[in-house]
Order: sequence, then structure tokens, then C-alpha cells
Amino acid sequence: MSERRFRHGLIVGKFYPLHAGHSHLIRTALRACDRVTVELIGSSVESVAVATREQWIREEHPTAHVVAFVDDTPVDFASETAWEAHTAVIAGALDAPVDAVFTSDAYGEELAKRMHAAWVQVDPGRVRNPVSGTAVRADLAAHWHELAPAVRASLAARIVVLGAESTGSTTLAAALADELGTHWVPEYGRELSVTRAGGLATPWRSDEFDLIVDRQIAMEDAALRRVPAPVLVCDTDVLATALWHERYVGAPAPRILSRAAGHRPALYVLTGDEIPFVQDGTRDGEHIRAHMQARFRAVLQGQPVPWLEVRGDVATRVREVLPAVHDALARALSFTAPLEGRPVEEQLALQRRAGR
Repeated sequence: MSERRFRHGLIVGKFYPLHAGHSHLIRTALRACDRVTVELIGSSVESVAVATREQWIREEHPTAHVVAFVDDTPVDFASETAWEAHTAVIAGALDAPVDAVFTSDAYGEELAKRMHAAWVQVDPGRVRNPVSGTAVRADLAAHWHELAPAVRASLAARIVVLGAESTGSTTLAAALADELGTHWVPEYGRELSVTRAGGLATPWRSDEFDLIVDRQIAMEDAALRRVPAPVLVCDTDVLATALWHERYVGAPAPRILSRAAGHRPALYVLTGDEIPFVQDGTRDGEHIRAHMQARFRAVLQGQPVPWLEVRGDVATRVREVLPAVHDALARALSFTAPLEGRPVEEQLALQRRAGR
């Protein structure tokens, strides 16, 4: 690219999702300009919220000025009317004129001309970064290495293994993660039960379960940024914590149930209670296991996330759960087609239905 120094550079895109090619484009512009505006223009038909994508860019490129909004104006590079409409929207979102437009794709030449700016084409043909949003959306797992930690954390699916005491949930979580080539998150509540003041002998307080939820979600969030594949296995979650609150405090916890409703995984796996009970010094005892298992089943039946119960040895349980895991991942990791990926007639119909 040119070594010329620009006053104000512009980058326009969907960032659906943000990938290494986008980041290379933004960093190139930042090196060449006094300031850079990144306009994230999403549409209402896309399945990742514009606010989420904006957060990705701000975290990955904190020195860029990011402007994010939804625009359902049909995209048609062959239409003068469409070009005029989009140019007006792009120019209207700027706080100052630009003197350079940075793109990899050829549309940048026309956009720069209409913005009365220089066109800087970065990595033409995507030779240096052979990745595109289309390719990532088509096969997220194959392009996982192209995504920043914040993007991975938003897109990876969670598979939650839970169950009553001594039903093999931890063993299955570890085995399933190994089978899927990913990481798993242990149960923070088990750690706290040993380290808390008074240990197991002291009655549980309601607020301790809020701490468990906070720490469990924090552990998940940290792991989601590091997973080598777009799936994370969790040994328990917020919903399970709500049931243990019910068990140890003696009353439901609506606030925790509310947090569980806002933190749903792609799949629940309930481990069966047919295996021998093993007392490890931290468990209530076998007398309560059947009751808690029934409670887990009842709660899982009343919530919207797909779930199944698995029995048998570890290898059998892994085999039983894998088809459900793959179905859940296919649902969770799919993207709706972006606006410009649809025929113009369909775009116009969507615009009419939205009353625009």
C-alpha cells in the first residue's frame, strides 16, 4: 500500500464475524492515518447483534473510532440508487470528512470516489489473509484460528453436564471435552464447599450461591476465550446452582433462576443415577440422590434448552451424547445470511415487511 499519511481513514463492514482479515485491514489503516473511523453497518436479518460485533471491534482495536448501526437499505452494487442511499448513510455517520477509504474488496474504489477520498486497497485478493466472513460463516470450526478471543467467547457453544451427587458428571465432562478436542470448566461450588468458613459443617447462606454463580460464569468466560474449538463443556451451570440453593437453603432463588434464563447453553446432559454411589467426604449421601435426580429431570423438562439423560459407563455415555451434541452445535453455530447475500427482490421484501 501507499506510504502516504492520511488525516482520517474510513473502514466500512459488517464484521459478521470479525476475523483476522478485518483486523489486518484496521491495523493497516491505523498505521497510515491520524485517526480511523470504523463503521459497523449491520442489518436486522443477521443473527449476531450489532452491539456484540461493536464490542468485538472496540476490544480488539481500542484506538479506532467505532460507529455501529443497523441499515436495512438493500445492497446492490449495480444500482445507482442503492449506491446513493448507502453513501448518504455512510457519510451521515461520520463526525468529520475522510481523505482515505480502506478496503480489501474492489467496491472500495467506487466508495472512495463518492466520498472524495483516496482508495487504499489492502491485501487485494486476500493473499496475505485468505479468509472472509462468508468462509467463516460457512465453516466456523475450520476458521476458528482466525478469530480473536472476544469473538470466540461470543460464538462458542456451551454444553453443560449436570446431575445429582455421584452420578459421574465431572468424569463425563472431562471425557466429552477430550472427545470434542476442547476444554472443560470444573464446578466452582465443589471448591467453595471445602474452602468456605466452617467447611461442610456450617449451614449454607443464600448469598454464597450468588458468589458461586459469579465465579462459575467468570470461569466459563475465561475458558471461552481460550477454547481451541467452538465448543466448551461445563461441569454444572447457573441452573444447577439454583437447584442446589433450593436443596441447601430450603427455598427457591428467583434471582438465580432469572440469571439461568439469561445464560442458557446449547445443550444439557443429565448424568444417570444408576451407577454406585461413592462418598468422597463432601456429599450429602445416597439417601438424597434419587430425590435430587428427579428434581433435575423435572426442571430440565420445564425449560427450553434441549436435554437428554445418559446412562452406562463413560464410553457408553459419550457415544450416547455425541449425536445430540453435534445437533446442538449445528444449531448454535449457524449464521443467518447477511443482507447482501440475498437476492435484491428478497431484500426489498424484507425492507417492506419492516415498514421501511
